[in-house]
Amino acid sequence: EILIGLVGSEMCIRDRVNYDRNKIIIAIQKANDEVPFNEKISDEKIHGIVASIEKLGAGTLQVEEIQDIIEQKLMAERKFVLAKTYIIYRYQREMVRKSNTTDESILGLIQQTNKYAMEENSNKNAAVASTQRDLIAGEVSRDLTKRLLLPEKISKAHEEGILHFHDADYYVQSIFNCCLINISDMLDNGTVMNGKMIESPKSFQVACTVMTQIISAVASSQYGGQSVDISHLGKYLRKTKEKFLKHYTETFGDTLSAEQIQKIASDRMKDELKAGVQTIQYQINTLMTTNGQSPFVTLFLNLKEDDPYVEEVALIIEEILKQRIQGIKNKSGVYVTPAFPKLIYVLDEHNCLKGGKYDYLTRLAVECSSKRMYPDYISAKKMRENYDGEVFSCMGCRSFLSPWKDENGNYKWEGRFNQGVVSLNLPQIGIIAQGNEERFWELMEERLSLCFEALMCRHKSLEGTLSDVSPIHWQYGAIARLEPGQTIDSLLHGGYSTISLGYIGLYEVTKLMTGVSHTNPKGTAFAMKVMRRLREACDTWKRNTGIGFGLYGTPAESLCYRFAEIDRKKFGDIEDITDKGYYTNSYHVDVREKIDAFSKFKFESQFQNISNGGAISYVEIPNLRHNLPALEEMVKYIYDNIQYAEFNTKSDYCQVCGYDGEIIINDNLEWECPQCHNKDHNKMNVTRRTCGYLGENFWNVGKTKEIKARVLHI
Repeated sequence: EILIGLVGSEMCIRDRVNYDRNKIIIAIQKANDEVPFNEKISDEKIHGIVASIEKLGAGTLQVEEIQDIIEQKLMAERKFVLAKTYIIYRYQREMVRKSNTTDESILGLIQQTNKYAMEENSNKNAAVASTQRDLIAGEVSRDLTKRLLLPEKISKAHEEGILHFHDADYYVQSIFNCCLINISDMLDNGTVMNGKMIESPKSFQVACTVMTQIISAVASSQYGGQSVDISHLGKYLRKTKEKFLKHYTETFGDTLSAEQIQKIASDRMKDELKAGVQTIQYQINTLMTTNGQSPFVTLFLNLKEDDPYVEEVALIIEEILKQRIQGIKNKSGVYVTPAFPKLIYVLDEHNCLKGGKYDYLTRLAVECSSKRMYPDYISAKKMRENYDGEVFSCMGCRSFLSPWKDENGNYKWEGRFNQGVVSLNLPQIGIIAQGNEERFWELMEERLSLCFEALMCRHKSLEGTLSDVSPIHWQYGAIARLEPGQTIDSLLHGGYSTISLGYIGLYEVTKLMTGVSHTNPKGTAFAMKVMRRLREACDTWKRNTGIGFGLYGTPAESLCYRFAEIDRKKFGDIEDITDKGYYTNSYHVDVREKIDAFSKFKFESQFQNISNGGAISYVEIPNLRHNLPALEEMVKYIYDNIQYAEFNTKSDYCQVCGYDGEIIINDNLEWECPQCHNKDHNKMNVTRRTCGYLGENFWNVGKTKEIKARVLHI
């Protein structure tokens, strides 16, 4: 049932209770009260106007259309002064609705009271001036987006929690979400940054430095994550080795044997290898982008046996893992777990712990995961099943491209990007439907239509963008090498880039509609039906438009709280749904549900190939640093059973007492050292899996509740 009414002269359409015509009547009466007696209209006439609106199908009309009908009816009654009064009243309400709304939120950021904006991203320190600048600009962008840039019904759907229009804080600019950098082209053919030519590096350390500068420049001109395939550094490590060999042969060829020269050159290469990897780690963790944070970047650790530089790549991966195991020093000089770069380690036949040549690297990766949570794992075996036999990195956290071939029929992954995301609130549909499947699917179709329109707003906002907006992306190789003044439109169509329909709360909507978790066979059947419908919608939109729509398991760092809080205020506390204070990430099993690690991976794997635009699964584990064989068994299982998976453990440090273990969340939702009871965020290092990334600047109340509720799976 639809509630239609006017607040002032502004129409409210909400899915909930019976139709209320009184609010429309009151709005007309407000204008009626302000005119002379001979200009007034009778109550009977007012009811007649409302009846005529209903006869036209009020549920299908927009706010402006209903207002226009009211004005026309008043004019037809020759109540010209009343009509003028109504028009003025309507205009005044419109100005109130479209007036600046950012003063309070911006002042709240400066005064450290705007909790929503400050805690939306757990890797942004909102107390720092440079981060505040980005957040303040974001508040202005949100305001303009809501009032002026988006259609009113999309803004309204966002405000009511029907959908979430992601990254509205960047929507005023012609920038996009995330990308897979074409680092090979940029290193091999050179690039330009800040108007300065950067030629192809002649050594490994210079290549590492250039790569981190590229990462920083790319991050400053987009709002989502990025990924870099580390294998492209292999040739530069070989260049370094050859440079040292040539130098020592020319210098000591008459006095040292070839074996001695080889050893010296190898030792020097290893020194540069260590320094180059250290450069990557320190640069990424200390550079501050214009977004007010370290770059959201993923290093893709993939050994390809047909790579002519595979041995060099193996050395690079080994050094990256060793340095990550060591960690990075905090301000007290203690090694802790850094949030970036995210590491993804690819499991293949040669390193899946079944006797392969590179199993030693996988064992090192397992040791690293046990202590630092990263790397996460991609199964090349399962990925080939899902993506035409191809293996490639996600873009940042979890956003995956769809297969696309160039003019020569070759698959292309690097140099592609995602245009943006709109996410659907599945639990709200279930709350309104109240177990009625017919009503559920009606609402699903209505809301999918809204999501499509919102995604097309995102797409159209990028059309016509000139390459000059971000030269590092569009002109100098990160994505393309377009000419100055050329538009990026060719890269927005034909499936070259993707655009994502996100979703949240598959567990909750299944519980609402079936009474059981989606791990129950009855619930699984319903959950699969929902997932297939979402995927079908994306596939249909892609066929009809030629745009690369994909289904995306939303990370929901802050959204898990936002949607749940909106619905709690609207519908009250609903057991196991809104009363928790958060909704469950994408298709994941409820964080409170007791399920073993292998069963969880197996269950969730069935959703990953449906959620082709992005998906990741995790299990929560205890400290397994002294039981690495147990973790190795899970890694073996990942290779055979699930495309993309990760481990969550605890890696915290109290700067007051030196406690190295799990900082707990107490009953007041405060982070507290269990040893000395320190609660000062500035005197502790806490790292948790926020979504696909790790977070280290604490979280909003909903995500904190979700983290506290997580149960172990082993």
